[in-house]
Amino acid sequence: QVQLVESGGGLVQAGGSLRLSCAASGRTVSRYGMGWFRQAPGKEREFVVGINWIGRRTYSLDSREGQFTISRDNAKNTVFLQMNRLQPEDTAIYYCAMSKDAQASDSAKDYDYWGQGTQVTVSS
Repeated sequence: QVQLVESGGGLVQAGGSLRLSCAASGRTVSRYGMGWFRQAPGKEREFVVGINWIGRRTYSLDSREGQFTISRDNAKNTVFLQMNRLQPEDTAIYYCAMSKDAQASDSAKDYDYWGQGTQVTVSS
C-alpha cells in the first residue's frame, strides 16, 4: 500500500521560507513522477511543481522564478519542497502526490496517490 506523509508546514511571516517533506512508502519515488499541489480556501487545487523519474522539473506557469524548488532524496524515498519569499497569497494546504507513471504533469488527474496535506500559513 502506498502512503505519502507530508510534514514541515506551519506559520511563517511574509518573505520567509519553509521546507516541506513528503516521505513515501510502498513505491519508490525515483521511479515515478512526484508533484506538489496546493489548495487555498475557496479555490481549486492547483499544481505547484513536479519532478519526473530522471529529475526533470515542471513548474507552474504562475510560479515566481526561484520561489519553489522540488528535490528528491532517493535513499530516504522522500521528496522536498523548498519555498522561499513566501507571501500571504501562498497560504494553502500543500499536498504531495505520486504520479501514475514516470512523468510529472501539472494535472491532478494524472496522480493516483496523495498525502493528507500540510497547512502553510503566511502572515503579512
